[in-house]
Amino acid sequence: MKKFLYFSAVVTLAALPFATMAAQELSAGNTGQLRPAGTVTVTGASNLDDLQTKLGEKAKEEGAKGFVVNSASGQNKMFGSATIYK
Repeated sequence: MKKFLYFSAVVTLAALPFATMAAQELSAGNTGQLRPAGTVTVTGASNLDDLQTKLGEKAKEEGAKGFVVNSASGQNKMFGSATIYK
């Protein structure tokens, strides 16, 4: 019984990161049947990967299934915008 409880706890904890993942980044020509639903912007990213992650998290907060990065700029702190798709 204890082994089963440990196993179920591990499986549950392992699934948590997938439930909190950001929206998927899409390419501009590959949005499928998703429709544009607005834009999101972020500031203060330390690099491009961080910027993409922050845009994805913000898109997910808005209920988007995907996003396409429109712009990215900055020196030490980056900022960018993305179109979200639902």
